[in-house]
Amino acid sequence: MSNIHTHEPDDHESAYSGLLVNDSHWAFGTDFEDPLAGVDTTVPDGVDPGVLATYCLMLGDDALILSQRLAEWCSRAPDLEEDIALANIALDLLGQARLLLARSAAADPGVVPALPDGSPVPDEDRLAFFRDDQQFRNVRLAEVPNGDFAETVVRILLFSSWRLALFERMAGSRDAVLAAVAAKGVKELAYHRDFAGRWFLTLAQGTEQSRRRLLTALDGLWPLWSELFESHDVERAAAAAGVGVDPSDVAAEVDVVLEQVFAASGVERPERPGLAGVQGRKGRDGRHTEAFSLLLAEMQVVARAHPEGQW
Repeated sequence: MSNIHTHEPDDHESAYSGLLVNDSHWAFGTDFEDPLAGVDTTVPDGVDPGVLATYCLMLGDDALILSQRLAEWCSRAPDLEEDIALANIALDLLGQARLLLARSAAADPGVVPALPDGSPVPDEDRLAFFRDDQQFRNVRLAEVPNGDFAETVVRILLFSSWRLALFERMAGSRDAVLAAVAAKGVKELAYHRDFAGRWFLTLAQGTEQSRRRLLTALDGLWPLWSELFESHDVERAAAAAGVGVDPSDVAAEVDVVLEQVFAASGVERPERPGLAGVQGRKGRDGRHTEAFSLLLAEMQVVARAHPEGQW
């Protein structure tokens, strides 16, 4: 054990060496480094800070909420390998959410909920744990309750195919933070899509039961698919300013990817209309499913009970 203390923080020879020489890891408390430390957070010329902040909330909330749903699979997946894979996908999305929520706060501090003076909660955590349901801008595909494993496979396939196309374009964003988040996220999302695509094919060509479950899952989630490509005013403004992507612009290329998966799996594209909103308003407008309030209650309960706590 004596030589462990001489290891550099990035030395992964021992799983414990980094913990012993570097006490800044997130698990030790809220005094971790600013996730955007060293990154230029200046809002690009000609970009409305409010538009940039809200656009980052949209992308950050998508990742945060789906991460929460996938985390519910811990210890419940079909086997250990898939349990770990789903946890890793959840962590990838959580990392994206942290950066995007921090970027939102840096662009427009007015979006950050106020807490009692002296609260140690960083901005990205305030956005995650101290907003009400109608202040969240995630698409509804991210929030619906988990079904069986087949449904999770379908959800990851739909979500990652869409988000990967967005991030590939966003890597050229005029905003330095969004460009960096996208460049890193492309690699993560490519893995997520590959994981889900392989399982989609396996379930489709497996047993009669696995195929039935897959088709049921696809049919159930398909009404949420079209919402991903509906352009919100904020998304259009972000795209026009050169910092974001209009989701309608990637619809055709994502459709090609899905058709390839469906063809290889012998699955027909569902013919179901999109899920209606509330008076025309959907997830991007802060209108969510009934299950979303329950998800937030569970996710936020500890932070809201101890707004001045340190962990």
